[in-house]
Amino acid sequence: MNEAIRPGSDNRPQAQEGPELSVIVPTFNERDNVTVLYRRLEATLPNVAWEVVFVDDNSPDGTWDVVRALAQRDSRVRCVRRIGRRGLSGACIEGILASSAPFVAVIDADLQHDETQLPKMLLLLASDQADLVVGSRYIEGYKSEGFNKQRAGASALATEVARKMLRVEIADPMSGFFMVRRDRFEELAPKLSVHGFKILLDLVATAHGSLRAVEIPYTFGARQHGESKLDSMVALDFLGLVLAKLSNDTVSLRFILFAMVGGIGLVVHLTTLFIALRAFKAPFAEAQAAGAIVAMTSNFILNNFLTYRDQRLKGFALLRGLIAFYIVCSVGLLANVGVAFSVYDQEPIWWLAGMAGALMGVVWNYAMSGLFVWRKK
Repeated sequence: MNEAIRPGSDNRPQAQEGPELSVIVPTFNERDNVTVLYRRLEATLPNVAWEVVFVDDNSPDGTWDVVRALAQRDSRVRCVRRIGRRGLSGACIEGILASSAPFVAVIDADLQHDETQLPKMLLLLASDQADLVVGSRYIEGYKSEGFNKQRAGASALATEVARKMLRVEIADPMSGFFMVRRDRFEELAPKLSVHGFKILLDLVATAHGSLRAVEIPYTFGARQHGESKLDSMVALDFLGLVLAKLSNDTVSLRFILFAMVGGIGLVVHLTTLFIALRAFKAPFAEAQAAGAIVAMTSNFILNNFLTYRDQRLKGFALLRGLIAFYIVCSVGLLANVGVAFSVYDQEPIWWLAGMAGALMGVVWNYAMSGLFVWRKK
């Protein structure tokens, strides 16, 4: 007869020592890479108690399924499968907070980052020489096997903008390969944005120089399989993050991106209006209506791919969302005009009234779009 385990009895389960290092790997369509990366971590960290947390954005190629198969064979492997959420920064934050080690590394699954540097990075943190160690592309000793000139040029420009505007001191704030002390990360986590791609830039900018950082060179390898997590909207995303940090996070990154898309929409509207009037000789009312429809459509498409990428609409939901967006923006236009007229009656300054109306319109459209167009299920 089995005897129940009583408090204080000697047959309690023995506590096991936890990992010293958690490696966080955000993934999207990386099923051909995850096993290779796992084996590389095994070979690189033979004398380290480690775990690896793959955070997968519900990859269509079933990356999460491959990770779970690995986890069945090795308890050091874990899988966080995210449904209805996308974005590199959010994946990194969720993965770090779901892990347990005192030191946490972030590395891409595309095999381009140099995992052989992890022991050196860990030693720097464990010996209390740093709070943050960054794999840097802009210090002596760095080598590249898979960084094309166009991407390198864009990265260098973004790095210079970030360093000048946000007063970030490290040479490579755009790096996606770094290791940080858990206690320092958790202090800053509530202020980090879950949107966007540049988690390191967000982390360093939020710390305002309080993180002791060390940068080490590494070899940037060539992508083997899968697809890049960066898309054509990353420039706007980066600019939005910079503006959010300049406002000390008073205004959210998502709202800034929504407003930036609205600014692009204004250009689209005026361009369409000009073409309709000059090229097609359309009456002003019809040209204005055409400009409004084209602008709203372009705004919807850009917001769907950028501002709300983690809730991106597809299939029939895309059409339904577009119709809802038309309705929301039409009401927003009425709010815009109403506020502008009200301000102008009080103080007849045309630009002040126009700005007040525009601000009211973008706030209305943003709030209502979150409720009725890209609403979370």
